[in-house]
Amino acid sequence: MSPQAPRGGGGRGQGRPQRPATGRGKGPQAGGGKAGGGKGAGGRAQGGKGAGAQGGKPRTGGAVNRRGAAQRMTDKIAPAPQPPRRGPAPIRRPGADVHDPEGVRLQKVLAQAGAGSRRACEEMIAAGRVTVDGEVVTELGVRIDPTRQVVHVDGMRFTIDDELVYIMVNKPKGVVSTMYDEQDRLNLADMVGPREQRLFHVGRLDLDTEGLILLTNDGALTHRLQHPSFGVQKTYLAEVRGPVKRELGRNLRAGVELDDGPVSVDSFKLVDSKPGYALVEVVLHEGRKHVVRRLLEAEGYPVLKLVRVQMGPIVLGDLKPGKNRRLTRGEVQQLMAVAGL
Repeated sequence: MSPQAPRGGGGRGQGRPQRPATGRGKGPQAGGGKAGGGKGAGGRAQGGKGAGAQGGKPRTGGAVNRRGAAQRMTDKIAPAPQPPRRGPAPIRRPGADVHDPEGVRLQKVLAQAGAGSRRACEEMIAAGRVTVDGEVVTELGVRIDPTRQVVHVDGMRFTIDDELVYIMVNKPKGVVSTMYDEQDRLNLADMVGPREQRLFHVGRLDLDTEGLILLTNDGALTHRLQHPSFGVQKTYLAEVRGPVKRELGRNLRAGVELDDGPVSVDSFKLVDSKPGYALVEVVLHEGRKHVVRRLLEAEGYPVLKLVRVQMGPIVLGDLKPGKNRRLTRGEVQQLMAVAGL
């Protein structure tokens, strides 16, 4: 009688003689592989792929294996981040690119510009509060050219070029907003007298409008104060026929359609009102010709008198018509700040 083949549990046939199965581990496994187990009910429990009871690394099933394969694919696509490579830090000498050997020491320039005493300016530099052309300067030996370089302290620009001039004028009615007039009419040059520097007027006021106008030879500041994209506000007082309806301010803030496009004001306020008279304040950053007069007239309030009393942070104050004065250092710094310089 021939020896019986070991039972693997309901296989299809006797199969070949078994060979010791090793699976993935190194030790022997109990139960056969496919040859001994077949597809019977007990085949996968005792034999099959990696069902070893002793020795080697036990396998926990196909689901885990599939997750492991997916993770390995993910690792290939997006490898784990590597720690940054360490190397010598770049040597940066503050102020090296702004240093001018032929220039003036920075602390001296700041002291002359009114930033403080020489000692106080040195402390500001050492604390990293001073920038030259956008570069932080902490070395006391740095020299600069005051005529071409831009200096900020705590983000506030300091005017260090003595050639730059900033003048405010209270333009009277009947004066032309130019520095020269071919018809020989009274103009702004007549208000300030002869000057060595060529001055530019910041914006215009029509012949019948009075008030604040700035003169300077600072081209960058002039451009920013005039261009509406920089949002520098101008404040006007307008005398109109009263009474003023409540919806006037709402209409002006919402926008009024003029012949050259819509215009809206930044703010509107009723300052004074008497029988048949009203004084209103209009604030806007538009610079179109006769814009305040056209706005109020479009709403049914022709302007009787118009005065510009403020531009950015600069206030006309008690400066009399026809007079002028130079702006203080603080006023220039405020102008620079509002203009983003």
